[in-house]
Amino acid sequence: MSESNRLAELVQARIDRFLDERTPILASISDDLVPFCDFSRQFLSGGKRFRAQFCYRGWQSVHGTDGADGQPSAADAAIGAAAALEVFHAAALVHDDIIDSSDTRRRGPSAHRRFEALHDRLGYAGTAHDFGTASALLLGDLLLGWSDELLDESLGALDDPQQAVAVRRQFNRMRTEVTAGQYLDILEERAWSTREEDELLAHAQRVIIYKSAKYSVEAPLLIGATIAGAREAQRDALHAFGLPLGIAYQLRDDLLGVFGDAAITGKPSGDDLREGKRTVLIALARRKLPVSARHLLDELLGDPKLDDTQIAMLHSTIRASGAVEEVEALISRNAGRANAALDEAPLDPAAIRQLRNLTRSVTDRVA
Repeated sequence: MSESNRLAELVQARIDRFLDERTPILASISDDLVPFCDFSRQFLSGGKRFRAQFCYRGWQSVHGTDGADGQPSAADAAIGAAAALEVFHAAALVHDDIIDSSDTRRRGPSAHRRFEALHDRLGYAGTAHDFGTASALLLGDLLLGWSDELLDESLGALDDPQQAVAVRRQFNRMRTEVTAGQYLDILEERAWSTREEDELLAHAQRVIIYKSAKYSVEAPLLIGATIAGAREAQRDALHAFGLPLGIAYQLRDDLLGVFGDAAITGKPSGDDLREGKRTVLIALARRKLPVSARHLLDELLGDPKLDDTQIAMLHSTIRASGAVEEVEALISRNAGRANAALDEAPLDPAAIRQLRNLTRSVTDRVA
């Protein structure tokens, strides 16, 4: 078994144990809360576990890669924090799917669609849409609270209370930044037409940094490193690695959101086009398109009823602009910056090799 698979197993076991402890609380309140228990487990099973991996590798890069030898409490805290990040991520996905009106998540129905189906199956009053949205919002809130509980339990294993405070501060900052980034993403979908043309790319880049880059890579790295008691130079190195890699990660996500194979990604092809995402890809395409093609792009982008023919037309338009090649170049450039930051980094050599492997995983992926 690979080290990454072993880590995924440890994180899943920690999540399962936490859910085993929390679901009886819901069951003691009412049998009607069984869907909350079931849907929580479904959304917390599987996935790529990138945030958990970056958290644990951040810890290893400072502590060393000799496992838990000499510091089992810190290893437990690192695994627990990695699990808490996955629970937080699940909460964010539930809310994100409501915002984007997404039908699917990880090759299955999104949370609000699951609750809608429950409404219809059991013949409840009112509309399935309203019930599904309200119920999924609460599920996301529950998972958000649980991520805090799991983090606090995990940090209780640390010997130094001030270290736990520092980790909590880092986690809280991440939560603030990703919420702000999510709002900026929503804002750009609706406010883009009020911006100056030369501002659109900068606004799209800002969304990437705060909605995804810091949250997906940089913050998990720093949370893990802080658990291990990182020095300033080590934190600086992980920041210099994590931020450009996080940007590359989201740029790849943007390409997959437009051109990804639904059979592999688990999301309909062109989903970002139907949702009207004003990404770096779109900003770059608009810069190069002739006026007529730009107007067509603006007219179609954000229409939830786009059919396959219209999606194919937008694919051709975006590709013809050269924006895809520009985004690929940006991915390569940022991945190169990330790898260069590790060249002389004061971090564990074996952990650095794992971080380089993760660089390839997040930038070369097809899902």
